[in-house]
Amino acid sequence: MAERGERKRKSLREKKKHRSDTSNPKKHTYTGAHSYKRHLSTTSNSQTPNSTMAKTKELSKDTRNKIVDLHQAGKTESAIGKQLGVKKSTVGAIIRKWKTYKTTDNLPRSGAPRKISPRGVKMITRTVSKNPRTTRGDLVNDLQRAGTKVTKATISNTLRCQGLKSCSARRVPLLKPVHVRARLKFAREHLDDPEEDWENVIWSDETKIEFFGKNSTCRVWRRKNAELHPKNTIPTVKHGGGNIMLWGCFSAKGPGRLIRVKERMNGAMYREILSKNFLPSARALKMKRGWVFQHDNDPKHTARATKEWLRKKHFKVLEWPSQSPDLNPIENLWRELKIRVAQRQPQNITALEEICMEEWAKLPATRYLL
Repeated sequence: MAERGERKRKSLREKKKHRSDTSNPKKHTYTGAHSYKRHLSTTSNSQTPNSTMAKTKELSKDTRNKIVDLHQAGKTESAIGKQLGVKKSTVGAIIRKWKTYKTTDNLPRSGAPRKISPRGVKMITRTVSKNPRTTRGDLVNDLQRAGTKVTKATISNTLRCQGLKSCSARRVPLLKPVHVRARLKFAREHLDDPEEDWENVIWSDETKIEFFGKNSTCRVWRRKNAELHPKNTIPTVKHGGGNIMLWGCFSAKGPGRLIRVKERMNGAMYREILSKNFLPSARALKMKRGWVFQHDNDPKHTARATKEWLRKKHFKVLEWPSQSPDLNPIENLWRELKIRVAQRQPQNITALEEICMEEWAKLPATRYLL
């Protein structure tokens, strides 16, 4: 009986001890878990901010071809990797690619799907073809109403793929049908003229130099070599605003005189300019016998008194179509002169006139003739 009671008491003590250990989790030690936590702590402390894995450099084409050659020679992927210093998995991927596609070159990627459907592309292309002045914002709104939301950059990229580019509209003279016929007649008459004939012409014109020119532009969608199509241009008329007016002339041999016209020019003043400035220019340029004088159809140029004066001086005048300043190569000199003057930033009228004279003398006229 005593022995049975002792076994019972021992069993009760063990159960009591077990319950006590279970109720106190601090007494449990999980060696594996703590070791793993210590490993993570040590690893995280040992890593630096720059220890993240960098992007693997792409293998050269020669290396990829060597892998295929070694594979065909019977070597294993492990042996190839050790010989070339490449991972076994990379070697395997290249071999599988070669077996599937018979090439180790990079294959075309599909990329992101296009935002604009083929039907939408046709719609915006048709819109800008009908009206080249349509803005990107207008096209974005048109597509949004059709259920497609895109950005202006997407519009530009899509139209560029269709051969359309946003460009500044060219400014050209406002032409009536009679002007078009006259210009065509002039072009046909002089189509086969030799270069020597044009080198024997003295070109003249007037222009205005502005302190602050109007630089407003209008952008249009057009194809290459379509800058002079009527839909892609801005009609203009002669003589916008300005501060000083200039008269000048030039030939293939160089620039002639440039003078400032301080008053409103009339026929009498124009004839005086020709007498005091054009004739000395012709002599200074040493033109060949039979040289030709060019001026446009401004009323003071075509006045009866001016024509009579030219006839008495035995001037041979080039017949010129109306509204055709763009045919006169002196326009190239005027443009270059205005750019150079603007770069020097004159501060007053006197400085503007002086800079114009200085820059005019520097212009290489032959460069702008044809």
